[in-house]
Amino acid sequence: MSIEKKTEISSGIEIIDLAIWIPKEKLLAITDLQLGAEELLNNEGFFVPRTNFDEIKKIIEKIFEKTGKTKTAIINGDLKHEFGKISEQEWREAVQIIELLKKNSEKVILVKGNHDSIIGPVAQSRGVEVIDEFLSESKVLFVHGHKEPEKESVKNAKTIIIGHEHPCVSIRDGIKSEKYKCFLKGKYQKKTLIVMPSMNQLSLGSDVTKEQTMSPLINKAGEFEVFAVEDEIYYMGKVKEL
Repeated sequence: MSIEKKTEISSGIEIIDLAIWIPKEKLLAITDLQLGAEELLNNEGFFVPRTNFDEIKKIIEKIFEKTGKTKTAIINGDLKHEFGKISEQEWREAVQIIELLKKNSEKVILVKGNHDSIIGPVAQSRGVEVIDEFLSESKVLFVHGHKEPEKESVKNAKTIIIGHEHPCVSIRDGIKSEKYKCFLKGKYQKKTLIVMPSMNQLSLGSDVTKEQTMSPLINKAGEFEVFAVEDEIYYMGKVKEL
């Protein structure tokens, strides 16, 4: 297995920390923040410190230090965590994240994820558009990834970018094993498919070298290339080689 530092995941598409950055369009995308998860866990009897929001906010602020003000900021699904309602914590934190993005972007777009069934009131209160998918000027299609996109949308896209999967990888060095959030790059219906890691800081995600994938867009996960996120971005080769 060879490892190299690499920030460009596809032509014209870069990785900055846990975000996708398209410099030509000044477009930034993040996904799977799942704000409010601590409140749900606490209600179920599991004590979890409420740190997710603060850690995500710090990451986003550092990303904007690198990009400067963007033209478009996309939340590619699952801004909140609970399915059937909006908790007080979710509402408060979602509003603050949206305002942070609005402060640093000309336009904020929320792509609807499977956890976002009733995200409308929050988005409307901040004047943010909620849509099922977004096709950028350079034909990059953003969908959450919990269901297959419309055939016409795929036809019009050159690249598809999803979240939902929360990918991470285990890297073993002798007896020591470490997990890292990662981006994946593969194919879906002959189009380049990029899978983003979650912004959620409570969990590293699902290990793609050991666990079954969730998204219906991912076939033959072993053929996907891995870009691990640590202090820098490290290209690890294909999943099946790890």
